[in-house]
Amino acid sequence: MTISHQTYSVEGMDCADCARHIEEGVSRLPGVTGARVHFATGLLEVEGAPDEKALRARVESLGYRLKDPANPAEEKPGAGAGGFIRFLLAASETRLALIGGAILLLSLLVEPFRLPAVLGSALQIIALGVAGWPVARAGLANLWINRSISINLLMTIAALGAVVIGDIAEAATLIFLFDLAEALEGYTTERARRTLGELRSLAPHLALRVSDAGEALVAVEDLRPGDRILVRAGERIPIDGEVLRGNSEVDQSPITGESIPVEKGPGAKVFAGSVNGRGVLEVKVTHHAEDTTLARIVRMVTEAQNRRAPSQRFIDRFATWYTPVVVGVAVLVAIIPPLFFGQPFLNSGGETGWLYRALALLVIACPCALVISAPVTIISAITAAARQGVLFKGGVYLEALAQVKQVAFDKTGTLTRGSPSLTRYRAEDCANGGSCEPSRPCEACGDVLALAAALEKHSTHPLAQAVVGAAQRVGLDTRYPPAEELTSLNGRGLQGRVAGQLATIGNHALFDAYHPHSDRLCAEVNQAEAQGQTAMLLCDGQRVRGYLAVADTLRPASPAVVAELKRLGLRTTMLTGDNPAVAQEVGAQLGISEVRAGLLPEDKVEAVRQLAATDGRLAMVGDGINDAPALSAAEVGVAVGGAGSAAAMETADVVLMSGDLSRLPFAVRLARRTLGLIRQNVAVSLGIKLLFILLALNGWATLWMAVAADMGVSLLVTLNGMRPLRMKA
Repeated sequence: MTISHQTYSVEGMDCADCARHIEEGVSRLPGVTGARVHFATGLLEVEGAPDEKALRARVESLGYRLKDPANPAEEKPGAGAGGFIRFLLAASETRLALIGGAILLLSLLVEPFRLPAVLGSALQIIALGVAGWPVARAGLANLWINRSISINLLMTIAALGAVVIGDIAEAATLIFLFDLAEALEGYTTERARRTLGELRSLAPHLALRVSDAGEALVAVEDLRPGDRILVRAGERIPIDGEVLRGNSEVDQSPITGESIPVEKGPGAKVFAGSVNGRGVLEVKVTHHAEDTTLARIVRMVTEAQNRRAPSQRFIDRFATWYTPVVVGVAVLVAIIPPLFFGQPFLNSGGETGWLYRALALLVIACPCALVISAPVTIISAITAAARQGVLFKGGVYLEALAQVKQVAFDKTGTLTRGSPSLTRYRAEDCANGGSCEPSRPCEACGDVLALAAALEKHSTHPLAQAVVGAAQRVGLDTRYPPAEELTSLNGRGLQGRVAGQLATIGNHALFDAYHPHSDRLCAEVNQAEAQGQTAMLLCDGQRVRGYLAVADTLRPASPAVVAELKRLGLRTTMLTGDNPAVAQEVGAQLGISEVRAGLLPEDKVEAVRQLAATDGRLAMVGDGINDAPALSAAEVGVAVGGAGSAAAMETADVVLMSGDLSRLPFAVRLARRTLGLIRQNVAVSLGIKLLFILLALNGWATLWMAVAADMGVSLLVTLNGMRPLRMKA
């Protein structure tokens, strides 16, 4: 069978070094034009037309296995001791290790039962052969194919060395413990990968399609835009769509991270993987299965591990020369003291020989823990962020966000809602002296809003929609019929007949010219405009009735977000194209450190570069569309997009999927925590290895202690690297 591009799932790959060995080995096959192994997901991508039998044989010769390419994402291991036992029994290598361990245990019964000692030695050799054969085969194959030294080869050399010095029992114990530790490490890694698999499994595979012919259960992949599906109460929504009929609360936390279910009715968007509440929804399909928001999130999270963080790239480069150097040092340790200083080569008279010390050094100095320290931590953080509605495009951006010193915000649509709303309205003869609450107006103020809504009802202008929406919320939108004979007043206002009477709504300049009004009203309008609001005055044809003020209001989360970023030690700046008066007012409300207003897109780019040059690394936060140049120029571009915003997902390095700005401080905290954990892991791996290397050189470390030290550290950094999964927004 020939293939042009195929994806396989790899079993037995428990560290990033394993991924490198597989990638190198497969790349050398005839017909392969490219191979990429994703350690975080356990997937192998092959380009070209290799012989599939040769491909499988190559991977198996290196000590790993390929799953069925048609079903790469099989069930992951369960939790607890039962899950680990099932994991051990699933692969031939671990089954052989268990058999070898059982035979080794039998060999320990020889002396108590006074059986011939040769029987014990024979059983130990058999145990070593059974448990050690897969290890030796993989180590030698990697040396032959990739011309590189792997941990399997190091263990093989150490075991053979122990046999040479006559310590067969320790050689067998060494290999058994190594196999067991490798299996435990592999099990832990698979559990880490399971978190990403959980994202994939959120969307159901079947959907109930409805048509004139009736209802039919179909595969989600068979749905097409325009199809109609039925989602019953409590079911997961199988595909992105738009509600046609029904009302319900939908839990879309898997997509956006929102903790509270969102009310959905006709016209509302719904997303694959979200959970329907109590109602029944009829939904029109809007995307193919492979193009849903959930599918894009999974795809981007999967691809994110290819964009490796600087620390990860450094560790990978370090590991390529570290192992050969360790082998060279071990050879020198075994040879130089006996050759030049008269020290014992083999164990003698209770003194540990230098060959044994060199073997212990080989085992201890394995780079597994170091190599795995960064990738497990990064993929755990990226997956945890995706669960909370924050999409990182790669580890490089996670690490970069951890190191930013300042955050620059766009204003409109980022710190503010991006659409105007009615902030206040007042009648000239307000019964409460102008102190009416917008939600509880007096009769006179309510009549101003009702008359204005009648004039604006048929207009699509954002200011008009703000007025009509406010009237609807307080039940005043039907007091007057919609205006007739509407006339636009050269962009300065609108005039029409309401219930047969001429009425006008317009800006301050229009009313200064044609509709005299009181000094008090004039002062209030001037004050509103000085605060960055747009004021409109209203006349009923006989007198000026009052005014209304409209503004782009702050997002509810904006003040708390800016305050929390300051507590995290970050400097804040606003970059906006709005006029300075509006920008300064918003900046003052939020406590922004610096405001730069009246900026064109190219001016924002220049401002980003200037700020980064003077005040350190900068993250730019915008809506992901009109701020694209500034987002690209910043160290980290953060898009505040609504759920499913394809433009936002494509533009930025980090996407706040729900449009909830409060996820930004969480993203910063997560990034800092991740970088801290990576540094912890590197320090722990190097520190403990250095300690045991010193013990080995002094003859105080046995081979089994060396295995415990090496694999124990590997497990420790893996578990430590999974801690970001528990972080919440």
